[in-house]
Amino acid sequence: MAVSRAIRRLRQVRELEEELSQAALESAVGQLRRMEAALERVRERERAGRRQVTASAGTGDLVDRIAGLEETRAGGRHAEVLRPRIGEMEVVVAARRAEFLGRRMERRQVETLMRRTEAEDAVEGGRRAQRDLDDWFLSRAQGGGDENEE
Repeated sequence: MAVSRAIRRLRQVRELEEELSQAALESAVGQLRRMEAALERVRERERAGRRQVTASAGTGDLVDRIAGLEETRAGGRHAEVLRPRIGEMEVVVAARRAEFLGRRMERRQVETLMRRTEAEDAVEGGRRAQRDLDDWFLSRAQGGGDENEE
C-alpha cells in the first residue's frame, strides 16, 4: 500500500501551514521586540529628563528644570501606553507560538504516517520478493528434471 497522493498532498498543505504560522510568529516577535525597544527609549527619555532636572538644580536654570520635568512626564505617559500594549503583544506571541507548534506537530504526524507506510511497503515488498523466489525455486525443483535431460 503505497503512500497515497492524498497523504502526500496533506503533507504539502501541512508544510505550508507551518511556514505561514512560523512567519506570523516571527512577525509578532519582531513587533514585540520593536515595542520593547520603544519602551527602553522612553525609559531613557525619562532618565534624561531626571538628569536634566538634577543638572538644573545645580545651575538654577528654571527653563532646563521645566524641560526636564516635561521630558520625565512625557516619558512616563508613553511608558503607560506602551506597557499594556506590550502585554497584549506577549499574549499574541504566545498564541502564535502555540499555533506554530501545533502546525509543526501536525506536519510531523503526517510524515510519521508516511514513513510508517513506506516501511510497511518495504517489508511487504521483501516478503513478496522472497515468496516469488521461493515459488521460482519450487517450480524449478518440480519441473527442473525435464530441462536438464535435454
